[in-house]
Amino acid sequence: MTPPHPMDLIPAPVRIEGPYRCGFLLDRRTTLSAAPGTETTERWLRATLGAALGLPLREAGGPDRRNTVRLRIDDTLGPEAYRLQVVPDQFVEIIGGGPAGVFWGAQTLRQLLGPAAFRKAPVYPELTPGLPVVGIEDAPRFGWRGLLLDVSRHFLPKDDVLRYLDLLAAHKLNVLHLHLTDDQGWRIEIERYPRLTEVGAWRARTKWGHRASPLWTETPHGGFYTQDDIREIVAYAAERHITVVPEIDLPGHAQAAIAAYPELGNTDVVDTTALTVWDTWGVNPNVLAPTEAVLRFYEGVLEEVLGLFPSTFVHIGGDECPKDQWKASPAAQARIQELGVGDEDGLQSWFIRHFDRWLADRGRRLIGWDEILEGGLADGAAVSSWRGYAGGIAAARAGHDVVMCPEQHVYLDHRQAPGDDEPVPIGYVRTLADVYRFEPVPPGLAPEAAAHILGTQANVWTEVMENRSRVDYQVFPRLAAFAEVAWSALPAPEARDHAGFERRMRTHYRRLDALGVDYRPPAGPHPWQQRPGVLGRPLEGTPPNV
Repeated sequence: MTPPHPMDLIPAPVRIEGPYRCGFLLDRRTTLSAAPGTETTERWLRATLGAALGLPLREAGGPDRRNTVRLRIDDTLGPEAYRLQVVPDQFVEIIGGGPAGVFWGAQTLRQLLGPAAFRKAPVYPELTPGLPVVGIEDAPRFGWRGLLLDVSRHFLPKDDVLRYLDLLAAHKLNVLHLHLTDDQGWRIEIERYPRLTEVGAWRARTKWGHRASPLWTETPHGGFYTQDDIREIVAYAAERHITVVPEIDLPGHAQAAIAAYPELGNTDVVDTTALTVWDTWGVNPNVLAPTEAVLRFYEGVLEEVLGLFPSTFVHIGGDECPKDQWKASPAAQARIQELGVGDEDGLQSWFIRHFDRWLADRGRRLIGWDEILEGGLADGAAVSSWRGYAGGIAAARAGHDVVMCPEQHVYLDHRQAPGDDEPVPIGYVRTLADVYRFEPVPPGLAPEAAAHILGTQANVWTEVMENRSRVDYQVFPRLAAFAEVAWSALPAPEARDHAGFERRMRTHYRRLDALGVDYRPPAGPHPWQQRPGVLGRPLEGTPPNV
């Protein structure tokens, strides 16, 4: 089995020495020596790499045995840093600064073994996999390297979420942001409020294409994760050193919740009992009422969420909250006067500040979309900067932590090429090269502000992605480019070697094939990946740099 060239690694490591001749063969006698703190990688190597190569990887009799894969921790390295060394005819050693570093080193080991190492069973059992003599030193640029999956607009079953955790791990991404609630569906079981999933998880039909499309899918759509499903997802992620950040959207994007519990809405201006789970797309006018009862309801929701997700950060949305109902509502206007918050923006800020304090009292941190800047940013809040760089720049300069995810660069629901072949084309064209040249830290940001950039995240909104295959098409191969941006110490965008990256992608496409990913081929979509006649909303030209 011929291994790929070590320079085909994605994301690119900090330093590679070699490669030289083939120096280490893995066979049925190869053992695994795992020092304390490396147990997650030990389990992963046996379950995943061992299955792919048909190797038992039995426990070594001692750390100095030959023909051994050695795992150990050296806390002089950064917690996610690692060193990988192949010593000819003796051993492979992965040294991490912490358990996560060892695990990321194992992902590099898998890439060095070739695309067959990404399958679930041996495809060349007669061949002995080999590794070149090589030394690698590596560490991530950012501590937050994330992907948002919108499972509200179109539900992804639990096994598909677990599969995406494996795909994130293979690309050294360490945050899965789960968008669990929206107008179109509530996707997490809350035991004290059963109607959230009995009613809120299901819609009668679905708009097919962009909201201006005349087409509908009349098949009812829905689904949700039980609390045991969530526990499984979180545990599966933790085994792969991935943090799952839940999002419970408020005070906007709430029609599914209001459909389940009409008293949550602005009942003095709209008949909330007539609302159903929304079946189309866009910004919805039905928002939460600014009452103490609504606060208590969502505190109850979040109490259960905190019991399921150990993530320090909890995302509360805060975006796209139209103020029309509050302006028309006598109760909301009286609330503005009572609270002394000035206007409707102040009312939204009151919502955010309340949950910022509530989460902080429980040892967690609030993060929200950059609209939470409107009306004043809560003191401890962090910002997901999605409308461009501007919100993130303002937040970082004010001393708030930021995750950069500007829609103009890393919204993977946006189309990948011009032309009519792209399925349900949305937004500006964002090619593989465009994503590779994305820079999370804007030029000119002072070092003290830049230190507040926690990292970066690619977002996948699923209004026009009706199943896993469509999600794959939009996400890949661009997530590979994003992963390198998030992990590797790349030069300025204009100096990046995209031709070299595309050369490495030739090997990476074979890895994605082995993993069964329905990515967009470089030459364009397969016929079965197209959606002829389904209306999108393509935007022409270059996206604004805001």
